[in-house]
Amino acid sequence: MILNKYSKTITQDPTQPAAQAMFYGIGLTDEDLAKAQVGIASMGYDGNTCNMHLNELSAIIKKGVWENELVGLIFNTIGVSDGMSNGTDGMRYSLVSRDVIADSIETVCGAQYYDALITVPGCDKNMPGSIMAMGRLNRPSIMVYGGTIAPGHYKGEDLNIVSAFEALGKKIAGQLDEADFKGIVMHSCPGAGACGGMYTANTMASAIEALGMSLPYSSSNPALSEEKKKECVQAGKAIRILLERDIKPSDIMTRKAFDNALAVIVAMGGSTNAVLHMIAMAHSVGIALTQDDVQSTSNRVPVIADFKPSGKYLMEDLHKIGGVPLVMKYLMQKGLIDGSCLTVTGKTVAENLASIPDIDFNKQDIIRPIEHPIKVTGHLQILYGNIAQGGSVAKISGKEGERFIGPARVFNGEKELIEGISSGRVKKGDVVVIRYVGPRGAPGMPEMLKPTSAIIGAGLGKDVALITDGRFSGGTHGFVVGHITPEAFDGGNLAIIEENDTIEIDAVNNTMNVLIDDATLAHRKSNWKQPPLAAKKGILYKYAKYVTTAAEGCITDK
Repeated sequence: MILNKYSKTITQDPTQPAAQAMFYGIGLTDEDLAKAQVGIASMGYDGNTCNMHLNELSAIIKKGVWENELVGLIFNTIGVSDGMSNGTDGMRYSLVSRDVIADSIETVCGAQYYDALITVPGCDKNMPGSIMAMGRLNRPSIMVYGGTIAPGHYKGEDLNIVSAFEALGKKIAGQLDEADFKGIVMHSCPGAGACGGMYTANTMASAIEALGMSLPYSSSNPALSEEKKKECVQAGKAIRILLERDIKPSDIMTRKAFDNALAVIVAMGGSTNAVLHMIAMAHSVGIALTQDDVQSTSNRVPVIADFKPSGKYLMEDLHKIGGVPLVMKYLMQKGLIDGSCLTVTGKTVAENLASIPDIDFNKQDIIRPIEHPIKVTGHLQILYGNIAQGGSVAKISGKEGERFIGPARVFNGEKELIEGISSGRVKKGDVVVIRYVGPRGAPGMPEMLKPTSAIIGAGLGKDVALITDGRFSGGTHGFVVGHITPEAFDGGNLAIIEENDTIEIDAVNNTMNVLIDDATLAHRKSNWKQPPLAAKKGILYKYAKYVTTAAEGCITDK
């Protein structure tokens, strides 16, 4: 097997002396030039707890690659901190960053002729961006997740990033004084690692491990653990096996593998963002995954993990009892995932899980038995109706109820809503509508974590619903529906909802409607005018021009 089938284009061709001169210039020898080259894409940067340690992990990975007679070369790509940008106009860049990451990794590997790829992501969009690049390149690839953060602590309470967001709502409601508000903010993030609950980062890491594209335990090994360092070393040996056997992402990311990943997402109560990302990741390898496939998974897979935001536990707690492989073993035993799928170890899911112990339900309550689940059906529900003719995504844990009907409180953007909470305009029983924050309308489909956290913090979480053409953070909980398609900017009926219109959300029959007649809807539609794009130039403008709908995964290469 020729391991350097890409890199030999520039390392072995005598008509490429300039390329070879540069390789000598970086310290490679003739022996090195005959080896396969592995690009190591780090999303490390100093400004974010999720990513601050990734360059150090990349250095460990590089050492492991070289120890396996391969050339490891680190390059960097971008990251955007969702935790920092949430609630600001900067959040418009978050989902955009996923595609920039995919594009930049594809660009470097395509131009530099790397034979294989290892990516080192931390925050939410880093991971699907990595996998999308792997799918496009279709060269042996492994994702090494940066790992989860440890919980923070303040006055005897465990904290995480959502604690800081919800503290704002409590402060607005007069339930928290300035000193305790500051104390929570200062202690929510004690160091390196991605947000600790089953938020989007840990959701996607778990899904990608289930998909077969990262090593076992990658998603649950904490950021600063010895296990994470050992995983980084093991990645070098694993990428060598993939090169020797010419195992490519398309061999691993099959339709059955995506079904496995969806099952893990639902069983673990994962983020609504996973719907967008799974569709986009599948597209990268030519698999047509849809929102309706997510619904099918929710119909057959119960929620069995009690994780924050709606539950009690953090990812570090799962690590202590055996990690994601423990969950996968149980799901496989129950026939909910397919053990025959290939993984980056070169082995099947079943072979990877053969030595994993069974869950002892008497010794832990993070994972429940399927016979006594947290929710009998999945929490990710796809709703249709005259508000969402192209679909929408609801996160229904069961704790907030399954049906909500109330008058609309309409806000063109999240800033208006924060003012509406502060002024008392939002009251119990309302359906909050946030619109013009979709993929094209924002542009960039920002998360509505600040509004939902403010609603929860103000004590309205169980008494109002929120619908939007934007997204939700994995940290969001409450009666929320996002990803509404068509979005308001494209003339979807969300754009013509008026104050006090009655909205009915039914998560049993999976419908969402504004209760007005078709003639009234048509009349309002005839008077609606599309607003100008909110971006006039630059990447947000380009994104608005090329992005598909939320139902299609917000991809930009279709």
